[in-house]
Amino acid sequence: MRIGVTMFATDRAMPVHELAVAAEERGFHSLYVPEHTHIPVSRETPPPAGGDTLDEGYARVVDPLVSLAAAAAVTDRILLGTAVALPAQHDPIAWAKAVATLDRLAAGRLVLGVGFGWNREELRDHGVAFGERRAVVREHMLAAQALWRDEVAEFHGDHVHLSPSWAWPKPVQQPRPRVLVGGGAGPALFAHIAEWADGWMPIGGAGIGAELPALRQAVADAGRDPASLHVVPIGVLPGPGKLDHHRAAGVTECVLRLPSAPGDEVRRALDDAMRWLDPGGGD
Repeated sequence: MRIGVTMFATDRAMPVHELAVAAEERGFHSLYVPEHTHIPVSRETPPPAGGDTLDEGYARVVDPLVSLAAAAAVTDRILLGTAVALPAQHDPIAWAKAVATLDRLAAGRLVLGVGFGWNREELRDHGVAFGERRAVVREHMLAAQALWRDEVAEFHGDHVHLSPSWAWPKPVQQPRPRVLVGGGAGPALFAHIAEWADGWMPIGGAGIGAELPALRQAVADAGRDPASLHVVPIGVLPGPGKLDHHRAAGVTECVLRLPSAPGDEVRRALDDAMRWLDPGGGD
């Protein structure tokens, strides 16, 4: 089981490219950062952690693709990922080109964690109805994958229409960069993973062992090999029993939570987290 790290990357926290260097030097397998394009002041949507007040860090999140491009330029081995990107909030054609360009800059080290979005107001400002967000993400991802894979790409759906088109660069990873879908367990989520993704990215990973058989069955029913799945819980607060449990359940990569803080504090947290690495480094 590989060990990675994630940080809620903001303009007040350690810069992502500096964090990537520090994590790679210490032997971590991966680094993931989140996305929010903006945060409307309205609190129509309750904060995901409960309560009435949304942490101001949500409004200060840096752009993940730009930040990871900077990280790609100063690292060689560490995987660089989003946890999670929000494809419903982007033009899918332009976003596909940005993702492909990043994968080339990173020499095939990009991992694309994607989510459907929880903030109604944020989605609405992008012209996406909350109830349609899963369908929008699905079509954005399928259109992007056609652009990444095909010399002449085409897609026609309810939310995306792409006439036969050329688009370069293609990502290094073919037929697509690794795609992980974030969200809670259930038939709807697992159907998305089986159709157009490579694995699951749950938050924390509580109860993951009980859910994995259903995910593997959904993937098998789609004619794919369940053994190829990536299972990557994100934001894990580690402990010996928890990591052992994840390993036994079939987790392929466990991503530990770092504080969203200046460099000195984050480096101390990285040093402390090194005790969870196996002697071989990162796995």
